[in-house]
Amino acid sequence: MSRLIVRPSAPLSGEVTISGAKNSALKLMAACVLAEGRYVLRNVPAISDVEYMCALLEAMGMQTRRREDGALEIIRGSQVIPEAPYELVERMRASSAVLGPLLAAMGEARVAMPGGDDFGARPIDMHLQGLEALGAEFTLSHGMIHARAERLVGTEVVLDYPSVGATENLLMAAVLAEGRTTVRNAAREPEIADLGAFLNRMGGQILGAGSSVVTIDGVSDLRAVEHTVIPDRIEVATFLSVLGVAGGELTLQHVRPDHLDLLIEKLGAMGIRISPEPDGLWAMASGRPRPTNVATLPYPGLATDYLPLLVALQCFNTGTSYATENVFSGRFRYVGELARMGAQVRVDGHHLVIDGVERLSGAPVRALDIRAGAALVVAALGADGETIIADAHHLDRGYEGLTDRLSAIGVQIERLD
Repeated sequence: MSRLIVRPSAPLSGEVTISGAKNSALKLMAACVLAEGRYVLRNVPAISDVEYMCALLEAMGMQTRRREDGALEIIRGSQVIPEAPYELVERMRASSAVLGPLLAAMGEARVAMPGGDDFGARPIDMHLQGLEALGAEFTLSHGMIHARAERLVGTEVVLDYPSVGATENLLMAAVLAEGRTTVRNAAREPEIADLGAFLNRMGGQILGAGSSVVTIDGVSDLRAVEHTVIPDRIEVATFLSVLGVAGGELTLQHVRPDHLDLLIEKLGAMGIRISPEPDGLWAMASGRPRPTNVATLPYPGLATDYLPLLVALQCFNTGTSYATENVFSGRFRYVGELARMGAQVRVDGHHLVIDGVERLSGAPVRALDIRAGAALVVAALGADGETIIADAHHLDRGYEGLTDRLSAIGVQIERLD
């Protein structure tokens, strides 16, 4: 069992280079199913979720390797096995992203129901309904989705909710469909825009990716290309939350401030000073954060992945603040772990009431998922004594070399495997 040991740390200082976005890289890897050839993806984080996706692509008959320069190379031959087996899909929800490209490229797909972090019900009905509108037929049996499409034909799809996964699957299916597809109420996340840019570089004709209306004119074929993954905005939120508790001054390199408008506004309201720089952000924090209410919403709203980090930061606020989760149900399990450290957090439906305290107490706790684990690291920096975080392997799914990178800026942290 992997564990992290975290101790209260002096004010932080130094520079942090932000990795490529996990939530973009995984979908770009899935899109490599669409055309034969050799792909080169740069700025792909070295995390376990990327390893799982590599294993999934290899099980489908593709080749993957890390080059000496750090880029990820993916080779797609003339044939792809259109099946994503359960033992690989259960490890992460992002594996459902192969459904659309398999249907578009191979005309069929057999994909196990996705796994990943347990945040309550996260059905993929919108994925299936959107692909059915393009002409796909589905049967579900024994935990497997069986899909077939002799021909995908463009149409108009109106999503009930701006689902990121459904939007991505529709883009990757419609890019090879016959005619025009219009997706309304599409997800607007920066990762959608990155996928659209990648598909256009491959020869697709997509307008509006990253806006609420996306138009895709299907093409007859695509080609393998090179691409650089956008920076990970959730990683930025993680390091800024760490800074907010420990205090100090950091420069974050390879950041897109335009992807972080609301996060910067909320952290600024808490008292963290943040200033854009040519290739990143400068930030300084001192003292306890001011109480500030936060609520998650689809982009450009506050990302659901930010909330555990901000809640951990607000455990130290100088009054009472409120946090609301509007995206996923069942995402408050980490509150019990914070309570073990002395945090004063109450759950009221999909709201949290956070009464700030000056210090927490180090305690044995458990990382329940990627961001919950990161939130415990944030909280541990303001806890007296030693905090031992079990099941630290969850953090490996979303953060490259987190222990070393935190140590380099002054965090007292060590990993035990």
